[in-house]
Amino acid sequence: MNLENQIDQFLGQIMQFAENKHEILLGECESQEKLTSTQEHILMLLSEEVSTNARISEQLKISPAAVTKALKKLQEQALIMASKTANDERVVFWSLTEKALPIAREHALHHKKTLSAYQKLADKFNKTEQKTISEFLNLLMEEFE
Repeated sequence: MNLENQIDQFLGQIMQFAENKHEILLGECESQEKLTSTQEHILMLLSEEVSTNARISEQLKISPAAVTKALKKLQEQALIMASKTANDERVVFWSLTEKALPIAREHALHHKKTLSAYQKLADKFNKTEQKTISEFLNLLMEEFE
């Protein structure tokens, strides 16, 4: 199979794998909660800092409506709580509940394991090959912009 067809097939497989997900993580999530990867990623972000809908939307590069939907589900499961400041009642700040901390930690660990798997794959190539792969990926990303 020629390289352009391999790239096309690879991207198609990624699309199927990532359908309705915010991110691609290798392996299985160990959390027993029924959450989407986006919801888990929001928990991970909130474990680092209290945040607003707008900031989460910006960080994840997803629509504010998608963030609102995810936050609503997380709030229903008592994983996050809302608070407001006295100087601006319109702004809602989200933070984790104790129940969410293990899920947020597990999601962060899942990220580390995925990056470790990528590193192991990259280590199979010498520095020149890694540079070529990096250049290819950068050029491919530019095509999507």
